[in-house]
Amino acid sequence: MTYQNDFRAVSYPVRLYSGKDALENLPAELKRQRSTRAFIVCGRTVSRRTELISRMRSILGDASAGVFDEMAKEAPLAAVLAARDAARDANADLLIGVGAGSVIQATRVVAILLAETRPIEELITQYPDSGPAISPKLLAPKIPIINVLTAGTSAQNRAGSAVKGADVDHRMEFFDPKTRPVAVFWDSDALLTAPASLTRTTAASIYWRALMNIGAPRMSPLVEGDRLQALRLARNAIPKLGNATDAAPRIDLCAASFLQNRDADDGGALSGRHWVERVVYAFAAALFNQHEHVSQGEANAALTPAVMRKLGARDPESMCRIAAGLDAWRDEDPVADAPERAAVAFEREFASFGMPTRVAELGLPRESLPVILEHSLKNFNADPKREFIRERALLMQVLEATW
Repeated sequence: MTYQNDFRAVSYPVRLYSGKDALENLPAELKRQRSTRAFIVCGRTVSRRTELISRMRSILGDASAGVFDEMAKEAPLAAVLAARDAARDANADLLIGVGAGSVIQATRVVAILLAETRPIEELITQYPDSGPAISPKLLAPKIPIINVLTAGTSAQNRAGSAVKGADVDHRMEFFDPKTRPVAVFWDSDALLTAPASLTRTTAASIYWRALMNIGAPRMSPLVEGDRLQALRLARNAIPKLGNATDAAPRIDLCAASFLQNRDADDGGALSGRHWVERVVYAFAAALFNQHEHVSQGEANAALTPAVMRKLGARDPESMCRIAAGLDAWRDEDPVADAPERAAVAFEREFASFGMPTRVAELGLPRESLPVILEHSLKNFNADPKREFIRERALLMQVLEATW
């Protein structure tokens, strides 16, 4: 590979605690932040079916200001607003998100809504009828956040968040660098509280992103290292997840998703995102936002093979690299064969650990496909320049092919 040497890398301060009894470091983190009123945001399952939250409150002692445990999948706006009100009533000076993607993202939005006074409609990403999307600057200071993971997620130390609004035709997207966490915990026992189904689907999401990332047409030397290690960690961890008493593969998945975030900070955004990655990401976000029984990992797995076959030829070098990552490609093979080889290998790999490889397997009505398409046209991460609007007819054909 010829490395891309024109890049910018940015490091953000965060303390990371991993392993057995990592949560015992919580009081030290609160002291570092001069916090005396830590408020926990989580879902019902972790709060009412495990001992994790009671353990954390015991560790926090008098600094435990309260718990909101009604956060649901995809972070509905109503639950986020209720969490904000509860945190405000508790006079919280620090938030602790406990969970995986939805809860971690929701906690960031709670911090935003505690601080910002403008209407919510003015805080989220705007989609003009013409022109690129606009992400408003959110200038008010935010209280610090600590994230305690129960499953690996790229949400763990990012600044963007998406919540589900009842009256909005797409996810409500917030972005504020001041909501990056001051600390992240990969506590062994906390990670073992997650049910096997959650661990499996989050693993699928991490592995999917690792494969898509190695398809970038150009990378800096820092980014390539992040991506190759993330791929190795994710691929090796998945077969070991069946052991419900071994936290090691779950920690490896946390590390893989952390590296995926670091690759963005190391200049990965300039590596170029291929069409398969962008389209699957947008379709999947629209799909699981509309159908609550579908996880992001399942949506990614079900959509990818058909999208590869339909759009892979737009980025042949990327498909060659992804196929190679799946052990289905050698340098002397015909480039034109790469999309099909990548799709076949992807289907085999993801089906081997129980993931769907067609949208029809997800248990949703085919009539919802046009709605999924329309929602996918408003996704800042996938399409900040609004290129998808010009491809609406083609994207509908691609989505139909995923069925």
